[in-house]
Amino acid sequence: MTADAEPSRVLNDSLASGDGRRVEPNPNRATALARLIRHEVVERGWPVGTVLGSEDELARRYDVGRPVLRQAARLLEHQSVARMRRGPGGGLVVIEPDADSVTEAIALYLEYRDVTPRFVFEARTALELACVQTATEQLTENGIAQLRVLLEHEASAADEEAMEHGQDFHAAIAALTGNAAMQLFVRSLGRLTHGRTQAADNMQEQADNVRLAHRRIAEAIIAGDASLARHRMLRHLQAIAATLR
Repeated sequence: MTADAEPSRVLNDSLASGDGRRVEPNPNRATALARLIRHEVVERGWPVGTVLGSEDELARRYDVGRPVLRQAARLLEHQSVARMRRGPGGGLVVIEPDADSVTEAIALYLEYRDVTPRFVFEARTALELACVQTATEQLTENGIAQLRVLLEHEASAADEEAMEHGQDFHAAIAALTGNAAMQLFVRSLGRLTHGRTQAADNMQEQADNVRLAHRRIAEAIIAGDASLARHRMLRHLQAIAATLR
């Protein structure tokens, strides 16, 4: 069996059960092909910028027609895995996933499921308190500098801007954990919460309260007091919850 024939065999074998018994074939061959290519991209370490092959090469490698391949390429682009590039040297190119698109998709799905603000905040509180704990325990000098720069930016920003980008502080704490999953879900839940926050009657007062809460949380993290940082974050989240509609 040639190397080019192997992916085609895997694509066909992916429609069989683990013990060798045949199952009903997937009616959407393009979906199966997109899943296979995505798996290969992950196995190769997600090499952004790498050309996986031209349209002709990929059609031969996977033993599929152009319509199936093009539909699979559209799925991969929608999933922020790869994009078909035209012209000399073109082909299916591995791309970097768009974190904002993923965050938006998660938030929209939760809205579609009509997840209540209470459930959102139960999840957000548990997650963000864990982030604060971890961020405090493994804080570096570089992390301290990042927090201070963010606080300076908040202090100098207009009230409306400070409120609009208030989630950046929470995302920064999640980033300090070094856990990409925490970062993603903090951003997603924060996006959903922000969309359900009532407009403030007194923008300046609310912005000042957010700035103060963020500064006090950061001070506790920098001081290495995880318990105090968690307490202050909890109070801050409870204040946000009170503004939800």
